[in-house]
Amino acid sequence: MNRIRAARAVRLVARRELNTRLRTRSFVVSTAVLLVLLCGYVALQAFLTGSAGTTAVALTGQAQGIAPQLQAAGERFEIVPVASEEDGKALVRAGDADALVSGSASRLRVTVKSTVDAKLNAVLDAIVQQQVLDAQLSAAHLDPVQVHQTVSAAHVDVAPPLEPQDPQHGQKLVIGLVVAVLLYLSITTYGLLVAQGVVEEKSSRVVELLLSTVRPWPLLLGKVIGLGLVGLVQLGVIAVVGPAVATAAGVLSLPGVAAGAVAWGLVWYLLGFLVYAGLYGAAGSLVSRPEDTQSVVGPVNIALVIGFIGGISLLIRSPDGTATRIVSLIPLLSPVLMPARIATGAAPPWEIATSLVLTLATIVLVAWLGARIHRNGVLRVGRRVKLAEALRR
Repeated sequence: MNRIRAARAVRLVARRELNTRLRTRSFVVSTAVLLVLLCGYVALQAFLTGSAGTTAVALTGQAQGIAPQLQAAGERFEIVPVASEEDGKALVRAGDADALVSGSASRLRVTVKSTVDAKLNAVLDAIVQQQVLDAQLSAAHLDPVQVHQTVSAAHVDVAPPLEPQDPQHGQKLVIGLVVAVLLYLSITTYGLLVAQGVVEEKSSRVVELLLSTVRPWPLLLGKVIGLGLVGLVQLGVIAVVGPAVATAAGVLSLPGVAAGAVAWGLVWYLLGFLVYAGLYGAAGSLVSRPEDTQSVVGPVNIALVIGFIGGISLLIRSPDGTATRIVSLIPLLSPVLMPARIATGAAPPWEIATSLVLTLATIVLVAWLGARIHRNGVLRVGRRVKLAEALRR
Protein backbone atom coordinates (compact mmCIF):
# COMPACT_ATOMS: atom_id res chain seq x y z
CA MET A 1 0.00 0.00 0.00
CA ASN A 2 1.32 3.42 -0.93
CA ARG A 3 2.17 5.76 1.92
CA ILE A 4 0.64 9.22 2.11
CA ARG A 5 3.11 12.06 1.80
CA ALA A 6 4.24 13.45 5.15
CA ALA A 7 2.81 16.97 4.73
CA ARG A 8 -0.60 15.65 3.66
CA ALA A 9 -0.57 13.09 6.46
CA VAL A 10 0.12 15.76 9.07
CA ARG A 11 -2.67 17.91 7.66
CA LEU A 12 -5.19 15.05 7.63
CA VAL A 13 -4.41 13.91 11.17
CA ALA A 14 -4.48 17.48 12.51
CA ARG A 15 -7.82 18.13 10.79
CA ARG A 16 -9.28 14.94 12.23
CA GLU A 17 -8.21 15.86 15.78
CA LEU A 18 -9.43 19.43 15.38
CA ASN A 19 -12.85 18.49 14.01
CA THR A 20 -13.35 15.68 16.51
CA ARG A 21 -12.30 17.54 19.65
CA LEU A 22 -14.11 20.79 18.88
CA ARG A 23 -17.40 18.92 18.61
CA THR A 24 -17.04 16.98 21.83
CA ARG A 25 -19.12 17.78 24.87
CA SER A 26 -16.02 17.85 27.05
CA PHE A 27 -14.57 20.76 25.05
CA VAL A 28 -17.75 22.81 25.40
CA VAL A 29 -18.12 21.99 29.09
CA SER A 30 -14.47 22.70 29.96
CA THR A 31 -14.59 26.01 28.08
CA ALA A 32 -17.81 26.97 29.86
CA VAL A 33 -16.36 26.01 33.25
CA LEU A 34 -13.24 28.11 32.67
CA LEU A 35 -15.37 31.06 31.60
CA VAL A 36 -17.61 30.70 34.65
CA LEU A 37 -14.60 30.52 36.95
CA LEU A 38 -13.03 33.55 35.29
CA CYS A 39 -16.28 35.55 35.46
CA GLY A 40 -16.71 34.47 39.08
CA TYR A 41 -13.22 35.71 39.89
CA VAL A 42 -13.99 39.03 38.18
CA ALA A 43 -17.26 39.36 40.12
CA LEU A 44 -15.45 38.61 43.38
CA GLN A 45 -12.81 41.21 42.64
CA ALA A 46 -15.50 43.75 41.77
CA PHE A 47 -17.28 43.04 45.07
CA LEU A 48 -14.07 43.24 47.08
CA THR A 49 -13.08 46.45 45.31
CA GLY A 50 -16.43 48.02 46.12
CA SER A 51 -16.31 47.06 49.79
CA ALA A 52 -12.57 46.89 50.40
CA GLY A 53 -11.42 48.40 53.66
CA THR A 54 -14.86 49.67 54.79
CA THR A 55 -15.35 49.08 58.51
CA ALA A 56 -18.68 49.87 60.16
CA VAL A 57 -18.06 51.23 63.68
CA ALA A 58 -20.95 51.69 66.10
CA LEU A 59 -20.41 54.50 68.66
CA THR A 60 -22.39 54.95 71.83
CA GLY A 61 -22.26 57.33 74.80
CA GLN A 62 -19.17 59.51 75.19
CA ALA A 63 -17.42 57.50 72.48
CA GLN A 64 -19.50 59.33 69.90
CA GLY A 65 -17.17 62.27 70.44
CA ILE A 66 -14.32 60.45 68.66
CA ALA A 67 -16.25 60.28 65.36
CA PRO A 68 -14.30 63.24 63.81
CA GLN A 69 -10.99 61.62 64.79
CA LEU A 70 -12.00 58.31 63.19
CA GLN A 71 -13.06 60.04 59.99
CA ALA A 72 -9.84 62.06 59.91
CA ALA A 73 -7.66 58.96 60.38
CA GLY A 74 -7.44 58.33 56.63
CA GLU A 75 -9.12 54.90 56.85
CA ARG A 76 -12.56 53.95 55.48
CA PHE A 77 -14.65 53.91 58.66
CA GLU A 78 -18.44 54.07 58.49
CA ILE A 79 -19.76 55.69 61.68
CA VAL A 80 -23.00 54.21 63.08
CA PRO A 81 -24.34 56.12 66.15
CA VAL A 82 -26.39 53.92 68.51
CA ALA A 83 -28.53 54.86 71.49
CA SER A 84 -27.23 52.23 73.89
CA GLU A 85 -24.52 49.64 74.30
CA GLU A 86 -27.05 46.83 73.96
CA ASP A 87 -28.23 48.22 70.62
CA GLY A 88 -24.62 48.32 69.45
CA LYS A 89 -23.99 44.72 70.52
CA ALA A 90 -27.09 43.65 68.61
CA LEU A 91 -25.72 45.27 65.44
CA VAL A 92 -22.38 43.51 65.93
CA ARG A 93 -24.07 40.12 66.47
CA ALA A 94 -26.18 40.61 63.33
CA GLY A 95 -23.13 41.56 61.28
CA ASP A 96 -24.42 45.07 60.56
CA ALA A 97 -21.47 46.59 62.44
CA ASP A 98 -17.89 45.36 62.64
CA ALA A 99 -17.27 46.80 66.09
CA LEU A 100 -18.92 48.69 68.95
CA VAL A 101 -16.90 51.41 70.67
CA SER A 102 -18.05 52.65 74.06
CA GLY A 103 -16.57 54.37 77.09
CA SER A 104 -14.76 57.69 77.38
CA ALA A 105 -12.09 58.96 74.97
CA SER A 106 -9.32 58.09 77.42
CA ARG A 107 -10.73 54.62 78.22
CA LEU A 108 -12.35 53.27 75.08
CA ARG A 109 -13.77 49.76 75.01
CA VAL A 110 -14.22 47.76 71.79
CA THR A 111 -16.72 44.93 71.37
CA VAL A 112 -16.45 42.70 68.30
CA LYS A 113 -18.04 39.46 67.12
CA SER A 114 -14.80 37.54 66.66
CA THR A 115 -11.63 39.59 65.97
CA VAL A 116 -10.94 43.30 66.03
CA ASP A 117 -9.87 45.01 62.81
CA ALA A 118 -6.14 45.80 63.04
CA LYS A 119 -6.48 49.26 61.50
CA LEU A 120 -9.36 50.19 63.80
CA ASN A 121 -7.42 48.94 66.80
CA ALA A 122 -4.40 51.06 65.84
CA VAL A 123 -6.51 54.20 65.36
CA LEU A 124 -8.31 53.73 68.69
CA ASP A 125 -4.98 53.15 70.44
CA ALA A 126 -3.71 56.42 69.00
CA ILE A 127 -6.83 58.28 70.20
CA VAL A 128 -6.54 56.87 73.74
CA GLN A 129 -2.82 57.60 73.89
CA GLN A 130 -3.44 61.14 72.68
CA GLN A 131 -6.00 61.71 75.42
CA VAL A 132 -3.64 60.39 78.09
CA LEU A 133 -0.77 62.50 76.74
CA ASP A 134 -2.92 65.63 76.78
CA ALA A 135 -3.85 64.95 80.38
CA GLN A 136 -0.20 64.47 81.35
CA LEU A 137 0.83 67.69 79.60
CA SER A 138 -1.92 69.64 81.35
CA ALA A 139 -0.82 68.19 84.69
CA ALA A 140 2.73 69.42 83.95
CA HIS A 141 1.33 72.91 83.19
CA LEU A 142 2.23 72.65 79.49
CA ASP A 143 0.00 73.72 76.63
CA PRO A 144 -0.99 70.50 74.75
CA VAL A 145 -1.75 72.44 71.54
CA GLN A 146 1.70 74.05 71.46
CA VAL A 147 3.42 70.75 72.22
CA HIS A 148 1.51 69.01 69.43
CA GLN A 149 2.44 71.75 66.97
CA THR A 150 6.12 71.40 67.90
CA VAL A 151 5.99 67.63 67.57
CA SER A 152 4.09 67.79 64.26
CA ALA A 153 6.71 70.10 62.79
CA ALA A 154 9.44 67.47 63.19
CA HIS A 155 9.79 65.20 60.14
CA VAL A 156 12.31 62.74 58.78
CA ASP A 157 14.04 63.71 55.54
CA VAL A 158 13.00 61.25 52.81
CA ALA A 159 15.43 60.98 49.91
CA PRO A 160 14.04 60.47 46.36
CA PRO A 161 13.42 56.76 45.68
CA LEU A 162 16.10 54.96 43.73
CA GLU A 163 13.43 53.27 41.60
CA PRO A 164 9.97 54.86 41.56
CA GLN A 165 7.25 52.34 42.35
CA ASP A 166 4.86 51.50 39.54
CA PRO A 167 1.36 52.38 40.83
CA GLN A 168 -0.10 49.78 38.47
CA HIS A 169 2.20 46.97 39.62
CA GLY A 170 -0.52 45.14 41.56
CA GLN A 171 -2.93 44.90 38.64
CA LYS A 172 -0.13 43.94 36.23
CA LEU A 173 0.89 41.14 38.60
CA VAL A 174 -2.69 39.85 38.76
CA ILE A 175 -2.90 39.86 34.95
CA GLY A 176 0.38 37.96 34.76
CA LEU A 177 -0.73 35.38 37.32
CA VAL A 178 -4.05 34.79 35.54
CA VAL A 179 -2.21 34.27 32.24
CA ALA A 180 0.28 31.89 33.91
CA VAL A 181 -2.48 29.79 35.49
CA LEU A 182 -4.46 29.55 32.23
CA LEU A 183 -1.34 28.54 30.29
CA TYR A 184 -0.44 25.92 32.89
CA LEU A 185 -3.94 24.42 32.79
CA SER A 186 -4.11 24.44 28.98
CA ILE A 187 -0.66 22.94 28.44
CA THR A 188 -1.19 20.14 30.95
CA THR A 189 -4.76 19.40 29.81
CA TYR A 190 -4.09 19.18 26.09
CA GLY A 191 -0.66 17.64 26.55
CA LEU A 192 -2.29 14.82 28.50
CA LEU A 193 -4.85 14.44 25.70
CA VAL A 194 -1.96 13.79 23.31
CA ALA A 195 -0.69 10.97 25.53
CA GLN A 196 -4.17 9.52 25.96
CA GLY A 197 -4.80 9.66 22.20
CA VAL A 198 -1.58 7.77 21.48
CA VAL A 199 -2.38 5.12 24.08
CA GLU A 200 -5.97 4.66 22.85
CA GLU A 201 -4.85 4.17 19.25
CA LYS A 202 -2.17 1.77 20.39
CA SER A 203 -4.45 -0.29 22.66
CA SER A 204 -7.19 -0.56 19.99
CA ARG A 205 -4.65 -1.49 17.29
CA VAL A 206 -5.90 1.42 15.18
CA VAL A 207 -2.34 2.70 15.00
CA GLU A 208 -1.29 -0.43 13.08
CA LEU A 209 -3.76 0.45 10.32
CA LEU A 210 -2.69 4.09 10.30
CA LEU A 211 1.00 3.23 10.11
CA SER A 212 0.37 1.14 7.02
CA THR A 213 -0.19 4.42 5.12
CA VAL A 214 1.40 7.04 7.42
CA ARG A 215 4.86 7.13 8.92
CA PRO A 216 5.07 7.43 12.74
CA TRP A 217 6.38 10.99 13.01
CA PRO A 218 3.70 12.64 10.77
CA LEU A 219 1.07 10.78 12.81
CA LEU A 220 2.41 12.18 16.09
CA LEU A 221 2.99 15.66 14.65
CA GLY A 222 -0.52 15.82 13.21
CA LYS A 223 -2.00 14.82 16.55
CA VAL A 224 0.08 17.46 18.35
CA ILE A 225 -0.88 20.21 15.89
CA GLY A 226 -4.57 19.28 15.93
CA LEU A 227 -4.88 19.21 19.72
CA GLY A 228 -2.75 22.32 20.01
CA LEU A 229 -5.17 24.20 17.77
CA VAL A 230 -8.10 22.99 19.89
CA GLY A 231 -6.42 24.42 22.98
CA LEU A 232 -5.68 27.64 21.08
CA VAL A 233 -9.36 28.02 20.17
CA GLN A 234 -10.35 27.57 23.81
CA LEU A 235 -7.76 30.08 25.01
CA GLY A 236 -8.85 32.49 22.28
CA VAL A 237 -12.44 32.39 23.54
CA ILE A 238 -11.30 33.04 27.11
CA ALA A 239 -8.93 35.78 25.93
CA VAL A 240 -11.81 37.64 24.28
CA VAL A 241 -14.48 37.16 26.95
CA GLY A 242 -12.30 37.51 30.06
CA PRO A 243 -10.86 41.01 29.51
CA ALA A 244 -14.21 42.25 28.16
CA VAL A 245 -16.04 41.14 31.31
CA ALA A 246 -13.29 42.48 33.59
CA THR A 247 -13.32 45.86 31.83
CA ALA A 248 -17.12 46.10 31.96
CA ALA A 249 -17.08 45.27 35.69
CA GLY A 250 -14.50 47.99 36.34
CA VAL A 251 -11.95 45.48 37.66
CA LEU A 252 -9.56 45.89 34.72
CA SER A 253 -8.24 49.41 34.13
CA LEU A 254 -5.27 48.42 31.98
CA PRO A 255 -6.78 47.03 28.75
CA GLY A 256 -3.55 47.71 26.86
CA VAL A 257 -1.51 45.62 29.29
CA ALA A 258 -4.14 42.89 29.19
CA ALA A 259 -4.13 42.84 25.37
CA GLY A 260 -0.34 42.53 25.32
CA ALA A 261 -0.45 39.78 27.94
CA VAL A 262 -3.05 37.88 25.89
CA ALA A 263 -0.96 38.16 22.70
CA TRP A 264 2.19 36.95 24.42
CA GLY A 265 0.19 34.27 26.22
CA LEU A 266 -1.06 32.78 22.96
CA VAL A 267 2.47 32.78 21.54
CA TRP A 268 3.88 31.08 24.62
CA TYR A 269 1.01 28.62 24.70
CA LEU A 270 1.96 27.38 21.24
CA LEU A 271 5.63 27.11 22.19
CA GLY A 272 4.90 25.46 25.52
CA PHE A 273 2.45 23.03 24.01
CA LEU A 274 4.95 21.95 21.38
CA VAL A 275 7.50 21.27 24.13
CA TYR A 276 5.20 19.29 26.40
CA ALA A 277 3.08 17.63 23.73
CA GLY A 278 6.21 15.97 22.37
CA LEU A 279 7.04 14.69 25.86
CA TYR A 280 3.49 13.52 26.55
CA GLY A 281 3.19 11.85 23.13
CA ALA A 282 6.48 10.02 23.54
CA ALA A 283 5.49 8.89 27.04
CA GLY A 284 2.14 7.61 25.78
CA SER A 285 3.81 5.42 23.16
CA LEU A 286 5.57 3.45 25.93
CA VAL A 287 2.39 1.80 27.27
CA SER A 288 -0.47 -0.15 25.71
CA ARG A 289 -3.23 0.24 28.31
CA PRO A 290 -5.09 3.50 29.09
CA GLU A 291 -4.85 2.80 32.84
CA ASP A 292 -1.03 2.92 32.56
CA THR A 293 -1.01 6.41 31.06
CA GLN A 294 -0.65 8.24 34.37
CA SER A 295 2.35 6.15 35.34
CA VAL A 296 4.38 7.29 32.32
CA VAL A 297 3.26 10.91 32.24
CA GLY A 298 3.66 11.27 36.01
CA PRO A 299 7.30 12.44 35.88
CA VAL A 300 6.39 15.12 33.32
CA ASN A 301 3.47 16.28 35.46
CA ILE A 302 5.53 16.36 38.64
CA ALA A 303 8.31 18.40 37.02
CA LEU A 304 5.79 20.89 35.63
CA VAL A 305 3.83 21.20 38.90
CA ILE A 306 6.93 21.72 41.05
CA GLY A 307 8.35 24.25 38.61
CA PHE A 308 5.00 26.04 38.33
CA ILE A 309 4.47 26.34 42.10
CA GLY A 310 8.06 27.42 42.75
CA GLY A 311 8.05 29.86 39.84
CA ILE A 312 4.76 31.47 40.87
CA SER A 313 6.06 31.93 44.42
CA LEU A 314 9.17 33.68 43.08
CA LEU A 315 7.05 35.76 40.71
CA ILE A 316 4.81 37.04 43.50
CA ARG A 317 7.79 37.82 45.71
CA SER A 318 9.90 39.59 43.10
CA PRO A 319 9.14 39.49 39.34
CA ASP A 320 12.55 40.98 38.51
CA GLY A 321 14.56 39.08 41.12
CA THR A 322 17.61 37.05 40.11
CA ALA A 323 16.02 33.71 41.02
CA THR A 324 12.84 34.56 39.09
CA ARG A 325 14.88 35.52 36.03
CA ILE A 326 16.85 32.28 36.09
CA VAL A 327 13.79 30.08 36.53
CA SER A 328 11.85 31.88 33.77
CA LEU A 329 14.70 31.21 31.34
CA ILE A 330 14.45 27.44 31.84
CA PRO A 331 12.75 26.21 28.62
CA LEU A 332 10.39 23.85 30.45
CA LEU A 333 9.09 26.74 32.61
CA SER A 334 9.45 29.71 30.26
CA PRO A 335 6.04 29.13 28.57
CA VAL A 336 4.30 29.69 31.91
CA LEU A 337 6.49 32.22 33.72
CA MET A 338 7.89 34.43 30.95
CA PRO A 339 4.51 35.77 29.74
CA ALA A 340 3.63 36.56 33.37
CA ARG A 341 6.88 38.50 33.79
CA ILE A 342 6.23 40.30 30.49
CA ALA A 343 2.81 41.37 31.81
CA THR A 344 4.40 42.87 34.93
CA GLY A 345 6.98 44.72 32.83
CA ALA A 346 9.83 42.95 34.60
CA ALA A 347 11.24 41.11 31.55
CA PRO A 348 13.71 43.11 29.42
CA PRO A 349 13.83 42.39 25.67
CA TRP A 350 17.07 40.41 25.86
CA GLU A 351 15.57 37.98 28.37
CA ILE A 352 12.47 37.52 26.20
CA ALA A 353 14.66 36.87 23.14
CA THR A 354 16.90 34.46 25.08
CA SER A 355 13.95 32.49 26.41
CA LEU A 356 12.42 32.28 22.93
CA VAL A 357 15.67 30.93 21.44
CA LEU A 358 16.14 28.40 24.26
CA THR A 359 12.52 27.24 24.01
CA LEU A 360 12.70 26.84 20.21
CA ALA A 361 15.90 24.82 20.59
CA THR A 362 14.16 22.66 23.19
CA ILE A 363 11.23 22.11 20.82
CA VAL A 364 13.62 20.82 18.15
CA LEU A 365 15.32 18.49 20.65
CA VAL A 366 12.05 17.22 22.10
CA ALA A 367 10.59 16.71 18.61
CA TRP A 368 13.58 14.61 17.59
CA LEU A 369 13.57 12.53 20.77
CA GLY A 370 9.78 12.26 20.82
CA ALA A 371 9.59 11.08 17.23
CA ARG A 372 12.27 8.48 17.89
CA ILE A 373 10.61 7.15 21.05
CA HIS A 374 7.21 7.14 19.36
CA ARG A 375 8.53 5.29 16.31
CA ASN A 376 10.21 2.58 18.40
CA GLY A 377 7.47 2.21 21.00
CA VAL A 378 4.14 2.70 19.28
CA LEU A 379 4.01 -0.77 17.67
CA ARG A 380 5.19 -2.66 20.73
CA VAL A 381 1.98 -3.95 22.29
CA GLY A 382 1.73 -5.75 25.61
CA ARG A 383 4.31 -4.93 28.24
CA ARG A 384 5.48 -1.42 29.00
CA VAL A 385 8.39 -0.36 26.80
CA LYS A 386 11.44 0.84 28.68
CA LEU A 387 12.74 4.27 27.77
CA ALA A 388 16.21 2.90 27.00
CA GLU A 389 14.71 0.43 24.52
CA ALA A 390 12.64 3.11 22.81
CA LEU A 391 15.71 5.31 22.34
CA ARG A 392 17.59 2.58 20.48
CA ARG A 393 17.47 2.44 16.71
